[in-house]
Amino acid sequence: MVDLTFWFVFLSAALALNVSPGPDLIYILSRSVAHGRRVGLASAAGVCTGAFVHVLAVSLGLSAILATSATAFTVVKYVGAAYLIYLGIKSLRSAGATFTASTEAPKSISLWQAFRQGVLIDVLNPKVAIFFMAFLPQFVRPGHGSESTQLLMLGALVIGVAIVVEACFVLAASRATHFFRSNPTATVWLDRVLGSVLIALGIRLALSEQRR
Repeated sequence: MVDLTFWFVFLSAALALNVSPGPDLIYILSRSVAHGRRVGLASAAGVCTGAFVHVLAVSLGLSAILATSATAFTVVKYVGAAYLIYLGIKSLRSAGATFTASTEAPKSISLWQAFRQGVLIDVLNPKVAIFFMAFLPQFVRPGHGSESTQLLMLGALVIGVAIVVEACFVLAASRATHFFRSNPTATVWLDRVLGSVLIALGIRLALSEQRR
């Protein structure tokens, strides 16, 4: 019964956290609408891979550096903010070109490009690292193996939940592709909204403070 309660609480928290909007989810949704299901899934795979990098860092104790070193936190923070703002500006400048109104495929983006961008969006966000460092240790249980192993396993489970949640978002968003390709005005505004949101998230990250 104790184990069932533990896993219910943990998985419920993981699910709630993964459905919360953030730069990674916005990126996945925008790629899914613009380029379809395969690119959306590649984007989700990239984001999850980036998250696993943070999980590895937590299990190895490396994330503590970001939590305790103001310099390390600031460097990663500004690089991540600049990358989000860069993606936002690209979306604004596209003026609807991301979601072509023709029957042809939109300007191509390879699965590797989508995957790589997803990895960078997650890896270059120091708050993700600090989140895992604050969240995962709460569920480490004495007598259930080494702390590092438990952290790695718990982090992998959070990412497993993320894969399911993000795949559902991708499938839902990809259904909107036809609508946006056939409505030029909507595509322009969608690019503007996505670009503005990414820039706002980048600015928010740049202004964020380190919490210990």
